[in-house]
Amino acid sequence: MVRQDGKRNFVLRDENGDEDSVFSGSTPRQAALKAARRLSPAPSEEEIDGHAELCLREKGTDKVHIYHGWAWKEEKPSDGPEWMPEVLTRANVSKQGIEHLD
Repeated sequence: MVRQDGKRNFVLRDENGDEDSVFSGSTPRQAALKAARRLSPAPSEEEIDGHAELCLREKGTDKVHIYHGWAWKEEKPSDGPEWMPEVLTRANVSKQGIEHLD
């Protein structure tokens, strides 16, 4: 269901079908990127050794968006603002498909 500000809510599902965390975004990918940033990050982008499966159900629907996600640590850019931490967690996702709940 779309909120008044145009964003949609997506619930992260685990292997058992339990739903706990809610991520919002205007697209499913945006919510998946937010969820992927919570994964245990690799020390660098070159050292990524695996992907986690992220299943996000759109609230108000039976659609489950499935992504492979991974995260890594990266140093702050040289032109970054003062408030930005020295080490950032970056993430990326790859869409695997959509399933519908019964």
